Amino acid sequence: MMAIYGPIALILNVAFYFMIAHIIMSWLINFQVLNLHQPLVAQLWYGLNRILEPIYTPIRNVLPDTRPLDLAPLVAFIIIISLRDYILPTLLF
Repeated sequence: MMAIYGPIALILNVAFYFMIAHIIMSWLINFQVLNLHQPLVAQLWYGLNRILEPIYTPIRNVLPDTRPLDLAPLVAFIIIISLRDYILPTLLF
């Protein structure tokens, strides 16, 4: 069972930290601390968007349209935390 638990926990941890970086970068970009005209910032931002968009798109299809506020990252963040911290450890036993 540990052979399954380890890789799944690793994937969930990596997704968790990518989402943390994406959320913090979105705040910094919206408050104009970071500028997307800088090449490194733009590469990081678009790379994180490419990685996380397959997670966000199905959630956006289910959630109602709240146009100025995107709730998909919040829902995905809650799902990843609950999978990582509550559901996955119970499957171990």
